[in-house]
Amino acid sequence: MRRWIRRLLVVAGVLFVFVLLGALASHRDNLEGPSAKPLPGPTLRASGKANDILIGTAVDDGALRNEPGYRTDLAAQFSVITPENAMKWDALEPERGKLQWAAADRAVDFASDRRIAVRGHTLVWHSQVPAWIADGKLPAAELRQVMLDHISRTMRRYKGRVKTWDVVNEVIGDDGKLRPSVWSDALGSTFIFDAFAAARKADPDARLAINEIGGESIGPKSDTLLRVVKRLKARGLVDEVGFQSHFNLDGDPAGVPDTMKANMERFAAAGVDVAITEFDVSLKEPASDDQLAQQAGVYAELATTCRAVPRCRSITVWGFTDRHSWIPESSPGYGSATLLDDELKPKPAFLAFSRALRAGG
Repeated sequence: MRRWIRRLLVVAGVLFVFVLLGALASHRDNLEGPSAKPLPGPTLRASGKANDILIGTAVDDGALRNEPGYRTDLAAQFSVITPENAMKWDALEPERGKLQWAAADRAVDFASDRRIAVRGHTLVWHSQVPAWIADGKLPAAELRQVMLDHISRTMRRYKGRVKTWDVVNEVIGDDGKLRPSVWSDALGSTFIFDAFAAARKADPDARLAINEIGGESIGPKSDTLLRVVKRLKARGLVDEVGFQSHFNLDGDPAGVPDTMKANMERFAAAGVDVAITEFDVSLKEPASDDQLAQQAGVYAELATTCRAVPRCRSITVWGFTDRHSWIPESSPGYGSATLLDDELKPKPAFLAFSRALRAGG
């Protein structure tokens, strides 16, 4: 009887080991993500180069650390990366004076090792601000100095390695007025000009950009943005305007606005470059083949629009795989917004975007 029990325990132990190994393998596969898949045609980097357009993507730190397939596609396809969250203030200094550079350093090191450019995002924003700032308890003079110190410290750390910075982000409301924020409430519009002056001083060789959401078409928001840009340009403080370009097939408009080309041209006429900085096209889930085809059309149309404006120098997609897109969390019920699916397989948008980028080049 005891011998039978011992045998049973041995068998049970062996089965437990197999189950454990299987679970660990499954966890490892999930952690490491899918492997890179062959992607059709030239790389996006090469397609953009045909018309002197840099092609970039937002980068997820977790994927950069843990997923070899993600890193493979990232290095092969893109000429610019934008750390999606790693350079935002709440990530760098969640507690006052306690700086956390690891994730930002990782992105910059990855890019530098592969001769990929880096777009720093973002120095001053109303969102993702550390709680010790967001609570609004700092006196105005101290708040201003904290902002200036943050800009100087961050830019000097990456001087010569981050060539373009989104200095301020989303500072204008849809009504064309200054967006209420911890910055504007205490400092008025002067914080914008102070931020750019500090950035120019911290790294005179860096390209400085103002980045805005919903300003792609001609209207109150872009009118105000243009006035701000002209004032900054007169002081020698701005080089580029970023149009985020988050589109939704259920939105209004459903894709590229009719006046987007004309809008970008008037900024170019003001003496600055323009860039598409956070491009994606979200779909109602589950996405149908018809939706994916429409999405491909929007990706192609934006590439064509940028090509038509000589000073449109870059297009950055806000993530290149649905596996690491911000849309499902920020807009429940929507997703499938990027060029590759969850398994890193190309969607119709990938080939349409690539073809449109190199057309006429």
